Amino acid sequence: MNPREHPELEAFLSSLEAGRRMSGEVAAIERFGVFVKLDEGPDHPVFPGVGFVTIPELTWRYIDAAGDVVRVGQRVTTEFLQYDTSNMEARLSLRATQPDPFQAFADKSAVGQQMRGQVTKVVPIGVFVRVADGIEGLVHEQDLTSAPLVGDEITVVITEIDRVLRRLRLASGRG
Repeated sequence: MNPREHPELEAFLSSLEAGRRMSGEVAAIERFGVFVKLDEGPDHPVFPGVGFVTIPELTWRYIDAAGDVVRVGQRVTTEFLQYDTSNMEARLSLRATQPDPFQAFADKSAVGQQMRGQVTKVVPIGVFVRVADGIEGLVHEQDLTSAPLVGDEITVVITEIDRVLRRLRLASGRG
């Protein structure tokens, strides 16, 4: 898309600064993300909205589809991330407007802490265990004392909290 063909849209998008809050209405939900018709600025000549939110930017939690978080016609407040010059759209984040549940969990947890959790997934390298709402950690197979199944509740010990990568490493605990 050529910005010269849409000078008003190009001027609007290039004037936006990262971190700016922007409101609008969900105009369309696609498998790759959500289009948002912004309250301000011109309409997009091709897409149903000038704003676009990718699936990972919708929420801090794992989801199967965008429809798990938003619906067409819903009002949303987002944060501007960047101007996507190839599509002439505002890349937005809905999750940036919400507190990160992992950081809150990390604030009140410590390495060595024991807790109960539910096995959510069994993978070749171990199992994932949900220890709080939206918080899962991996127990590597060498750190397992048994072979739990999905749905089993097990005791685990926190062995690492990585705030930057938002990863929680666990080991099987007693009890």
